[in-house]
Amino acid sequence: MIELIEAGASHVGITQAVVDLDETVERDEFSFDGTAFSGDRVTPPLYDVGVLEGLQAEIEKLCGVDPAALRDRETIVELNRLMARLDAVNTRATAAFDTAREWEASGARTAAAWIRTRCGIPTATARRRLRLGRALRHLPTAEAAWLEGDICDSHVLALEGIRTEKTEKHFDRDEKMLVDQARELTFSQFTTVIDYWAQHADPDGTEDKAKGNRDARRVHLSQSLGGMWHGDMLLDPITGQIVYDELSRLEKQMFEAEWAELRQRLGEGASVEDLLRPASQRRADALAEMAKRSRTAPADGRKPEPLFTVLVDYDTFAGRICELANGTVVSPGTLVDWLDRSWIERVVLDGPSRVMDVGVAQRLFTGATRRAIEVRDRQCFHEFCEEPASRCQADHIQPYSAGGHTTTKNGRMACGFHNRRRNRGP
Repeated sequence: MIELIEAGASHVGITQAVVDLDETVERDEFSFDGTAFSGDRVTPPLYDVGVLEGLQAEIEKLCGVDPAALRDRETIVELNRLMARLDAVNTRATAAFDTAREWEASGARTAAAWIRTRCGIPTATARRRLRLGRALRHLPTAEAAWLEGDICDSHVLALEGIRTEKTEKHFDRDEKMLVDQARELTFSQFTTVIDYWAQHADPDGTEDKAKGNRDARRVHLSQSLGGMWHGDMLLDPITGQIVYDELSRLEKQMFEAEWAELRQRLGEGASVEDLLRPASQRRADALAEMAKRSRTAPADGRKPEPLFTVLVDYDTFAGRICELANGTVVSPGTLVDWLDRSWIERVVLDGPSRVMDVGVAQRLFTGATRRAIEVRDRQCFHEFCEEPASRCQADHIQPYSAGGHTTTKNGRMACGFHNRRRNRGP
């Protein structure tokens, strides 16, 4: 809902505010000619002005370059690296600005308020930058990597989040290892690493955090004056996975039925733009279908199994692998309430106790063979794809038509897009 307020005599409209700002710019000025904001007076900068002047000149040149000339892959990577380095410099300078309390002379209540106003950025962005700058005082290795452009602000924020009073000694010991992981892994893989690190460094704290997540669950649904319903929800990882999986399953069924009817009606010329409903509407209809089925199902009926899949390591349930099938790391304690209703399935990827490759001569990956590939790969094989295995197809590395066997060794998970792309060739 948008509330519209009519500006009265005591209110200043946006246009008037801009005019007033132009009229007062003489007393609060910032430029590269040697002046800086400091209330009603100007103070000389503490750095070589030529540095920023040179940077500004180079950026002006870049802005004048045809984007098509910057479209190659190496340039995109380099531009992002340079942006990360400049962001690190900005964050460090902002933290120093905060520490020196340069903002007080202007009458601002906080550094974030000054930055929000003078830099024209959201308050949340200003506070995030200040938080990162303060965090860098305790993250020397991460700071150096950020200044080199090897990691970005999201990596630093994630590292800051696991350095607590209880873990700081372990973190100071392991910071280099964690930063090296940040350099080498995708961001999602890196977050998995730090989640496991936090479980080892502070198991009790991890369980307390998991309990807090569970206790924070909520669903809000209310009717508007016009009769429409709106809402939001916040669910813990396991409950959210249960709801998401079923919602996705029903939405997929609706899509497949609608797509089949569309192909029958329009033939090969059918496209997703011709579908009657977008995905958001199908999800809404799937939610309603879930409610209908809940009302019609008998109270003592058998629940479908499994509701969700958790992967744990072979040696211990308290242990080294404990995550949902989609890669979300969960604490061992969150599984306790589910253990009396759980199935335990052992998947041996390499060993004599169970033969997984049961269908060498068959065309499709099914049963234990497919299951083993799902557990091993977890997502699409392609470097630039993170589609979960539940939405992928089991594909032959060496094509079946070329003599490839239907085995775990010759199998991999591939999303529909990359499977079709591979079969079409380069």
